[in-house]
Amino acid sequence: MKKPIIVVLAAGMGSRYGGLKQMDSIGKNGEALLDYSIFDAARSGFGKAVFIIRHDIEKDFRDLVLSRIAAKFPCDLAFQEMDSLIPRDILAGAKKANRTKPWGTTHALLCAEKVIDAPFAVINADDFYGKEAFTAIGNYLCQDAVNEGAIVPYRLDKTLSPQGTVTRGVCTAKDGYLASVDELKTIAKESDGRIYNTLDGVRRELPADTPVSMNFWAFPETIFPALRRYFDDFLKISGNDPKSECYLPMAADWFIKNKLLKIRVLEADSPWFGVTYKEDRESAVNRVAALTGEGTYPEKLWA
Repeated sequence: MKKPIIVVLAAGMGSRYGGLKQMDSIGKNGEALLDYSIFDAARSGFGKAVFIIRHDIEKDFRDLVLSRIAAKFPCDLAFQEMDSLIPRDILAGAKKANRTKPWGTTHALLCAEKVIDAPFAVINADDFYGKEAFTAIGNYLCQDAVNEGAIVPYRLDKTLSPQGTVTRGVCTAKDGYLASVDELKTIAKESDGRIYNTLDGVRRELPADTPVSMNFWAFPETIFPALRRYFDDFLKISGNDPKSECYLPMAADWFIKNKLLKIRVLEADSPWFGVTYKEDRESAVNRVAALTGEGTYPEKLWA
């Protein structure tokens, strides 16, 4: 059996962060958040990392990231550009509508299909998921004949940024499986301590313990034909919208509703933090330092 693959979504522009957050130094020896994810993946049974990036950051990514990791853990690259896998007529319409960016996380994953030949997990480069979450996903993917998906959800109140609003996939579970995912934007904790989502001018309160997707998914490698179907349908409907994005949580919801894939909900008491905004960086540095001080991570990850 082939070892599972960890796929890292690292092609983002970092517009709210003001730079390439997927490569920003968080650890004492220059490690980015994704270094800690790969370290956790390596000790949880994964056999290879696939980083999805853009061609314009390839040199920096090789110099700043792969130079640390690749000697210790097998790595591969895939590339997501605005025109990757996009039909010519849809691409022409998108350019006419002044689209300037790729098509979201579903598009990114499809760009890596050729280098994924085993069950795999998907994560964001700019999120920290925790050792416990990787153990749960790794244990699941290292089973024989993986034919279902899986997700490790997190509590909503533990995934917010004090710097501004966030987008989260709100999860509903039934009998240990994911029943639905609802992608909600503009979620924030307000001065009264309550968490609200605003849509079309209407505020909706969300419980603090609401389980949400942080894009930590596990899939069998056989998922790609269904993923392409979903993305093709998305392009037909939203291809001319210059700001439309095809999100993985919505693809997962479509899989469930069309009975194409069952997705298990895995429990893991794991911390999450990320760097959505530049102001989030200091907190991330402090939390990584604390985990290192506790012995969860060595001082030099790749020594």
